[in-house]
Amino acid sequence: MLCQGDYRMKKYERIGISGGTFDPIHCGHLIMAEEIRQKFNLDRVIFIPTGMPPHKVTAKVTEAEHRFSMVFDAIRSNPFFKALRTEIDRKGYTYTVDTLLQLRAIFGTEVKMFFITGADVVGDLLNWKDYEKVFSLCEFIAAFRPGNKRDGFIKQIEYINNNYHTHIHTADVPLIDISSTLVRERIRNNQSIKYLVPECVEKYILDNRLYR
Repeated sequence: MLCQGDYRMKKYERIGISGGTFDPIHCGHLIMAEEIRQKFNLDRVIFIPTGMPPHKVTAKVTEAEHRFSMVFDAIRSNPFFKALRTEIDRKGYTYTVDTLLQLRAIFGTEVKMFFITGADVVGDLLNWKDYEKVFSLCEFIAAFRPGNKRDGFIKQIEYINNNYHTHIHTADVPLIDISSTLVRERIRNNQSIKYLVPECVEKYILDNRLYR
């Protein structure tokens, strides 16, 4: 099963892609995605938990099925959010370029795709595998998060837009200072994570004794 729902039977014009380890997904992820969906008039936001992320080879990442299940539960109540298994079902390392090519096969060539990311990731885009191909397959939406040095990121975005034939949009979103690292640390320290993650995610974490 590739995804939640049968996308091949539907026609979309503008799709947002929210990728990440989601270890775990938290309210900051959801608020950012919903805010961007509205501001950019997106038909859907597709959440894609990573499988084996190459940039985290030395870090312990929670088993993919747990991370997907938490994402699936967290977005269930939003009809504009969907979850897709492409990366966790792919063997080996998961690269964005391969995911975008697979999405093209699912949605067709006419749909406009926007990859949603934090502004802090912009400086690393030129290190992504086949980044020029990535730029040809989608546009980017860079969201400013707490602690971002806006002027520096704007300069990076202007440089990439002007020199690499891509389009990186910027988005101001509510400043929700939550991270997956914070959630994991609070669990290890026996502190509450209530209101940092959706209730269903909190229950899933407790039921499966994750991050202990």
